[in-house]
Amino acid sequence: MADKKLGIDQALIRDLANILNETDLTEIEVEQEDLRIRVSRAGTTQYVQAPIAAPAYAAAAAAAAPAVAAVPAGKSRNPDNVVSAPMVGTVYMAPAPGAAAFIEVGASVKEGQTLLIIEAMKTMNQIPAPKSGTVTEILIQDGRPVEYGEALVVIE
Repeated sequence: MADKKLGIDQALIRDLANILNETDLTEIEVEQEDLRIRVSRAGTTQYVQAPIAAPAYAAAAAAAAPAVAAVPAGKSRNPDNVVSAPMVGTVYMAPAPGAAAFIEVGASVKEGQTLLIIEAMKTMNQIPAPKSGTVTEILIQDGRPVEYGEALVVIE
């Protein structure tokens, strides 16, 4: 492990950026051993080096986003109440820019009601409420990329 290269392979990043240009994709992610690199056209390009089991960029993004709710000390979420991302993509909290959000903390939702949209491969995917209840936490921020299985919303 001592001889493992810690620098980011800039040639790989350039190759990924070229693939984005050639294929008209908006984002591409590659994993190799304990290295994960994501290149995105959506605003800024992200260069990330972190162990795959615990991505550093997820923690950094959560810390940088004040609208993201944290679990108070001593309180844990019931997994049955957490709505997780069914895919990798970009989250949108409203049907259009400038429109009212689908949900807000304290809102009552019905099973099947749209909670948010995840854009994946230029397709807008509506994410429905898996059950009726009250939105107690919104764990993501509008316009932010999400990973598969990432917690999005808590409904109790």
